[in-house]
Amino acid sequence: MKLIPAIDIRDGKCVRLYQGDYNKETIYSKSPSDVAIRWENAGASSIHIVDLDGAKAGTPVNLDLVENIVSSVNIKVQLGGGIRTLESAKKARSIGVNRIVMGTTAVQDPNTIQKICEEIGSETFVVSIDAKDSQVVINGWTQDSTLDIFELINRIESMGVKRFVYTDITKDGTLTNPNFKTIEQIAHKTSLNMLVAGGISSIEHLITLSELGIEGAIVGKAIYTGDIDIQKANQVLKKS
Repeated sequence: MKLIPAIDIRDGKCVRLYQGDYNKETIYSKSPSDVAIRWENAGASSIHIVDLDGAKAGTPVNLDLVENIVSSVNIKVQLGGGIRTLESAKKARSIGVNRIVMGTTAVQDPNTIQKICEEIGSETFVVSIDAKDSQVVINGWTQDSTLDIFELINRIESMGVKRFVYTDITKDGTLTNPNFKTIEQIAHKTSLNMLVAGGISSIEHLITLSELGIEGAIVGKAIYTGDIDIQKANQVLKKS
């Protein structure tokens, strides 16, 4: 299983939110590029960037910053936040982003998801399934949808999607623990590659996720606080 550090960008800074609340923000750096270089030097093979401004606006806002990050590191970059059209997905790819992450569009415009899988390739595309309890939330985690997790998974599988990231927003930024019960249920019900985010705060959590067959763990706050050391975690995951 891969450990994937997260870099959330808001107002040009690297931040973390508590349970996705824009009013509960901690600023960790004024230079997201410096943070990306730091995680690469620590042994990360890829990073997960979220354009928080874009997620709220419904269109990418920080592509210049993302392009600067891409040019600053030699590892893979996946980007989410406000990418809701085929055109914006292609734009992100054109600046060197390896994987595009989209959530709201998977709920509101399934045809676009299918087109993206066909035109930019399913291996360069990830659906973000963000949930509160079992309910999928959209538009930067500000709005409930009419779908539950399993309905959305069934939908994206039929579109040709190969990979998704599941985030329990009640756990995100809390340094508590992942929603292992739901994660295990999802893992048993789908053959899609699964990434997990939210509440991961120890190497033991990473080991448990690896044992569940999870492809990757996206970790934010715990690597900024030092609760998880990337180098040590990678060494343990290689043995597990």
